[in-house]
Amino acid sequence: QVQVVESGGGLVQPGGSLRLSCVASGSIFMLNAMDWYRQAPGKERELVAQTFSSGQTNYADSAKGRFSISSISRDNAKTTMYLQMNSLKPEDTAVYYCNAVAMLTAGGYIHNYWGQGTQVTVSS
Repeated sequence: QVQVVESGGGLVQPGGSLRLSCVASGSIFMLNAMDWYRQAPGKERELVAQTFSSGQTNYADSAKGRFSISSISRDNAKTTMYLQMNSLKPEDTAVYYCNAVAMLTAGGYIHNYWGQGTQVTVSS
């Protein structure tokens, strides 16, 4: 199985910065992408940023110019990815979730593996 763990959330003032980390551990045959999603109270979960094994990245309009997603780094059974968030706004307040899009065995199916989330609160 794959375990995904996020960290780095917290309370920050508007205009501040945070760096979120995502670590996926387990036996992964192929990793297609890793994503950051967020969910604010009373709202649906939304995509923030994606990084693909090809090196390509994709951002939601709300994240463009302020957030930067790293490439995927693999070291044995641990895969790491980061989201640098700058110029944070109160509307960025949400639980941020990491998702790993992966295949565990050759010829197997691609699944999404989600972490438990990390809270980001932007407030003065």
